[in-house]
Amino acid sequence: VAEGGCGIHWPAPLAAAGDALAGRTLVITGTLPGLRREQAAAWIQAQGGRVVASVSAKTDYLLAGEAAGSKRERAEKLGVTVLDWEALQALVKATPGAG
Repeated sequence: VAEGGCGIHWPAPLAAAGDALAGRTLVITGTLPGLRREQAAAWIQAQGGRVVASVSAKTDYLLAGEAAGSKRERAEKLGVTVLDWEALQALVKATPGAG
């Protein structure tokens, strides 16, 4: 143990926590570029968002990758905002106080 230290080292968080998506409900569909859905869901949750499995009128955003299919069609029919991964990241970055 180094002098003045306790010898415990916690791993760094996977994503900076924030509240840019607080109160927002998102659905993930399709193949995302360079990451798995679980990674995207963890990032969304770290930003305060909630990830659900199906699109409804209460869905705020659909995160759509390649081959989004019927979830995208339903989102468009319901007027849900459809974003790709880059657009979602830009939205979070542009939100005041975003982590």
